[in-house]
Amino acid sequence: MQANHIDQRVERARELFLSGYNCSQSVFMALADLYDVPEQQAARLSASFGGGVGRLREMCGACSAMALLEGLQSGATEAEDAAGKQANYKNVQALVQRFAEQNGSYICRELLQLRKDAPTPPTPDERTAEYYRQRPCLRMVESAVRIYCERLQGSLDNCSE
Repeated sequence: MQANHIDQRVERARELFLSGYNCSQSVFMALADLYDVPEQQAARLSASFGGGVGRLREMCGACSAMALLEGLQSGATEAEDAAGKQANYKNVQALVQRFAEQNGSYICRELLQLRKDAPTPPTPDERTAEYYRQRPCLRMVESAVRIYCERLQGSLDNCSE
């Protein structure tokens, strides 16, 4: 996979996030076409994972989007497919571990450096230039897209549109 193809995916995710989509939607929508998922359906499927799942500040939405994508890539489709489930879980664990290694955590509240007693769910802040400058969310979106595209290097010919 060529670096410029990954850069194109990262740029698409950036554009989505900066236009108002949440972290999970931005990552998922930037890559969902690889699995023939229409954009509106991708937006709906990933909508609830923003803000650490429903703004509960648990697993980062960008990281959750990687898990959703991995389900499309390697998810077991038969209830009795224990080996398939195990393989998928192993892939998700590797993605999440890589994300945590690169970003220090995969937990939204830790990435945002929120106090443990911070209100959950918090009132959303208006998305302004200051909002984007202070929060690491855009970096998390970029990181998740890069990690997932790198994961695909051995699975798909490329990560281009």
